[in-house]
Amino acid sequence: MEQIKIEGKVVAITGASSGIGEAIAKHLAKSGAKVVLGARRTDNLKTITEFITNQGGQAAYKTLDVTNPDDVADFAKFAVDEFGTLDVFVNNAGLMPLSMINSYKVNEWHQMIDVNIKGVLHGIAAALPIFEKKDSGQFVNITSVGDRWVGPTSTVYSATKFAVRAISDGLRQEVSNNIRVTLVAPGATESELPNTISDPALKDQLVERFRTNLLPANAIARAVAYAIEQPSDVDVNEIVVRPTAQKSF
Repeated sequence: MEQIKIEGKVVAITGASSGIGEAIAKHLAKSGAKVVLGARRTDNLKTITEFITNQGGQAAYKTLDVTNPDDVADFAKFAVDEFGTLDVFVNNAGLMPLSMINSYKVNEWHQMIDVNIKGVLHGIAAALPIFEKKDSGQFVNITSVGDRWVGPTSTVYSATKFAVRAISDGLRQEVSNNIRVTLVAPGATESELPNTISDPALKDQLVERFRTNLLPANAIARAVAYAIEQPSDVDVNEIVVRPTAQKSF
């Protein structure tokens, strides 16, 4: 049984400009990983990368739009060009513009499908050939407890997360035994996701509801690290992480 260590691993992270993605990048870099950050907000990526390198870590960044498959393929190639290989691909980018169906926010439905589902598929299509060539690697797909629960306002959002859960299960069955697939489902966590809610009253209601019961983003980063550092014959399939006070959904 070969012990896997985070140190030296090359980890590419989408949606890395804030929140959970930023926390994952910083935590893994502190543990010795070489992290590659991707997102649309280049200024944020530059600041986070400089923070990591100033702390003695190794990091690089590239502007990334996960809705563009060529962009994601270039991002994976960039990781290999920068650090010689790619060991872990973290599909973290996501949107959560909650709304009631009869609000008919069709454009927001399409945005969620493009980012939350297609973005993950683009990440798989970009990294899987690299993993298959060396017969090793790991996908970490960040979903939400919404991947197993649906309620008013979360219908389309939960549908996208249910889809990623299905994609993760299917991918695990189709790839080589040496390629691992992990799904991490956060509960209420500190992030910028509520900022994507366009209904001001709904946004305020959500923020108030979880105002005192949010996980720090680093809790999800630690879960990701746990999955990565397991021995090579251990594939952590799913991790669900909720605040203690959040008993469901």
